[in-house]
Amino acid sequence: MLEAYFPILLFIIIGLVVGIAPIGIGFLMGAHKPDQEKNSPYECGFEAFEDARMKFDVRYYLVAILFIIFDLEIAFLFPWAIVSDQLGWFGFTAMMIFLGILVVGFIYEWKKGALEWE
Repeated sequence: MLEAYFPILLFIIIGLVVGIAPIGIGFLMGAHKPDQEKNSPYECGFEAFEDARMKFDVRYYLVAILFIIFDLEIAFLFPWAIVSDQLGWFGFTAMMIFLGILVVGFIYEWKKGALEWE
C-alpha cells in the first residue's frame, strides 16, 4: 500500500532539490564582498529610517496603476484574440466594454501626468 505513495515522495524530493540546490550553489560559489552600499537598506527610493508620515510623490502609485492597466490588457487580449471568431458579438461587446474601462484608467493616468518622466 505504501508503494502507491512512492511517486509522490519522489516528486516532493525532486522539487525540493530543484528549489534548494540553485540557492545553495549560489551561496557557496558566490562572491562575499559586502560594502556599505550593498548593506544599505533601500525601499521605494527613500531612506528607510525617515519619518513614516513624510509626504512622497503619488507617481509611485500612478506607475503601479499604469502597469496593472497594460498587464491586464495584454493578459486578456491574447486569449480573446485566439478565440474571437468563436465568441461572436457577445464576446466582441464584452471585450470592448473591458477595453473602455481600461481606456478610462489610461486617461486618468495621462491627466495626472504619470506618462511624463522627469
